[in-house]
Amino acid sequence: MITTEVTYDELSALMKQAAGITVDPGELKEAAESPFDAFGLDSLGLLGIVGELENRYGQSLPPDSERCRTPREFLNLVNSTLTAGA
Repeated sequence: MITTEVTYDELSALMKQAAGITVDPGELKEAAESPFDAFGLDSLGLLGIVGELENRYGQSLPPDSERCRTPREFLNLVNSTLTAGA
């Protein structure tokens, strides 16, 4: 069984790709409970990340994905959705 999990490294790369925001993956993981806006990511940027992940994995994410407030909350939601659909 293949399990797909989005990591902090991948989220950091997606933040750069979708929103032009450079965040060190280690810093992102260490501050995983900080709100996205502390990293400079707004809701539009998060929506771009959601769209990219949906395209990449061919699976829809829950409608409230772009409302997640922290990296940890977002990754937990995304990863639970992806593993449930695997």
